[in-house]
Amino acid sequence: MAALFGLAAVLLGAFGAHGLAGRVSPERLAIWDTAAHYLGWHATTLLAVALLEVRMRGSWLQVAAWAMVLGSLVFSGSLFALVLTDTPAWGAVTPFGGVALAVGWGALALGALLGRLAPTSDAG
Repeated sequence: MAALFGLAAVLLGAFGAHGLAGRVSPERLAIWDTAAHYLGWHATTLLAVALLEVRMRGSWLQVAAWAMVLGSLVFSGSLFALVLTDTPAWGAVTPFGGVALAVGWGALALGALLGRLAPTSDAG
């Protein structure tokens, strides 16, 4: 998912810069940029969580990863849809994605604070 989100962030960011510039308002283009930016940041974060999962185990890592996947899809997806359809109702969906992203970050932090991230038996 991290690689797919990273790929999508690059392609959608480029599309916004080259395909949408001059076709949508500057305000809508800024929304598109925000969606691509968040998608790219969370692609990187998902990669870090996946690498951490190789060295450590913990249900909080899984919660974090899935919450970030869901949050990225809803947050960025709703913003992309808002720009492409010019339907403001998509903006009402975006906060749900933001909450899921926050849950993901919180799960990651909580797992670290509670010591639930234990080294795996083969982590040398």
